[in-house]
Amino acid sequence: MSATPFQVLCLAPQAPDLITSAFGPFIVQTCASLAVVDEHLNQHPFDALLVDLSGPVNLDKLIHWAGLPRAVLESAVVAVGREPLPSDCLKLLQLGVRDVLSAREVSSESLGRSLRLVIERKRLDDSARRAYSIDLTTGLPNHHQLLEHMTHLLALREREPAPMALIVLQVDGFRNVEASLGTEAANVLRRKAAVRLRASLRASDVVASLGRDMFAVLLAWMDAEDDAERVALKLLQSASGPFTVAGQAVPVAARFGLSQYPAHGKDAQSLMRRAVSQAAGAGVGRMLGLTDAANDSA
Repeated sequence: MSATPFQVLCLAPQAPDLITSAFGPFIVQTCASLAVVDEHLNQHPFDALLVDLSGPVNLDKLIHWAGLPRAVLESAVVAVGREPLPSDCLKLLQLGVRDVLSAREVSSESLGRSLRLVIERKRLDDSARRAYSIDLTTGLPNHHQLLEHMTHLLALREREPAPMALIVLQVDGFRNVEASLGTEAANVLRRKAAVRLRASLRASDVVASLGRDMFAVLLAWMDAEDDAERVALKLLQSASGPFTVAGQAVPVAARFGLSQYPAHGKDAQSLMRRAVSQAAGAGVGRMLGLTDAANDSA
């Protein structure tokens, strides 16, 4: 059905047999841990990520995996469990997982069909987001709009060299707010975080939304290379302060990843992948969390 093989990363003891699937062709690469998955995603994107929840990576580990926001941004993520509960399925879908399958009902053919459908649905969703170009919750440019802007700017940099940087911030706290106060409260928190970031930057800098708990900042012009980390630390401080939502002080934590042109890449995807990988990786990006209650400055 497809001339170009679909690249599937599989976190499971052994790769599923998808060679004969009519919904392929698929090229499957297996991993033994989430850390190895992170390494592969750092190198290049995959069309789908298949996670077996009956092995070392259970539901709780997948939910709290720091790399999940990045994985659902780049790939169609599918989880397979022995007897997934409806509540568990809904929780994973809220985090961006595309489908949750029962291992008891999965065959090689049905798995190939499920993978192909989630890949195609993600492509359609990505196309729709490109058409709208705006994150409706925050009003910020979305992931695709930012990549398009970066691509045009990098083409200009090839003719007129100048340093630029991409900062990605992962903000932890939205999920807790959604669980305790509801979806709209989490959306209010995201909007307040976006306002803080925008207020900390110059008019020429671009702030974008990369999903539920990630933001990106493009520094189109810098006087010196070390300006990027200085700005990143300033944004980290701003995003990590407590917020007030529904009359309650909400503590959040944030960490950042940084990529710079031309030192870390000369195309938008490479720069984005490096910054997102650092922000998502525990202990890799710089991290700050403030838990003392304070007045909301946003």
